[in-house]
Amino acid sequence: MNIAMTIPPSGEQFEIAAGEHRATIVEVGGGIRAYSVGDRPVLHPYELDAMCDGAHGAPLVPWPNRLADGRYTFAGTDYQVALTEPAKHNAIHGFLLWRPWRAVAHSSDRVTMITRLHPRKGYPFALDVQVHYSLSDAGLTVRTSTTNIGDTACPYGCGQHPYLSPGTGLIDECTLELPAATRIVTDAERQLPTGTASVAGTPFDFRAGRQIADLEVDSAFADLARDDEGLAWVRLTGSDGRTAELWVDERYPIVEIFTADTLAPERRRRGLGAEPMTCPPNAFQTGEGLLRLEPGESVSTTWGARLQVS
Repeated sequence: MNIAMTIPPSGEQFEIAAGEHRATIVEVGGGIRAYSVGDRPVLHPYELDAMCDGAHGAPLVPWPNRLADGRYTFAGTDYQVALTEPAKHNAIHGFLLWRPWRAVAHSSDRVTMITRLHPRKGYPFALDVQVHYSLSDAGLTVRTSTTNIGDTACPYGCGQHPYLSPGTGLIDECTLELPAATRIVTDAERQLPTGTASVAGTPFDFRAGRQIADLEVDSAFADLARDDEGLAWVRLTGSDGRTAELWVDERYPIVEIFTADTLAPERRRRGLGAEPMTCPPNAFQTGEGLLRLEPGESVSTTWGARLQVS
């Protein structure tokens, strides 16, 4: 007898735990599908039988956010990549969202996912990418390490796309604290950068903490205030009085905030995208914040999340 086996759209599931902390990492895209402490989500999940929507939890390599027209120039050569946001004539979030990743180490409280980005049209460079997820009583830590395994230098940036959870209900009822002094302003049609602006005196000033209400946000924020350890913190406090927190190390100078207004109706504003980014949108074109990885060179970046009770 042949028995059909149902494979989740996100592929193999890798569970890790530490005390009340539980997280699920997935094969497709190598991202984090869920993270909770007890019965309280810290990162807004997607269901086991669902495809990942809105890049939920996924690593963004070799660039985060948008690339205008999918075009860029590097070391005097022009390149064209596929348009993955065709309605806006952009390429978005790199190449790894739908690729299978492999777990090379998996224990009770940690898992390491790897993939290899082979040379391709528009990006004739080779990268080994590793994302290490670990849980402890202090929360979730995510370290991304990338090595240029080719014989020429390559352009590189990275990010990840977690959504902080409000617990229940919508993010409208939440208070957001974001220690950013500057917003990267984008045009309305294609969401490409047009300049920067101080958040002071605007609805985008969340430095002291304020309710999100019905404000729609899909913007990158910079000039992050940091603690004594060099970490910048984003905090989302739900109506239950508990706070989902995300921190980024100094390799991440930018955090994108996304109120998820473009997701399916039943998914909109159920989580707050808080995306660590090493470079601003369109960096492959502008060169701003873009890393140049020499042959054999590696770079690592780290972010994390946790739950605090107010």
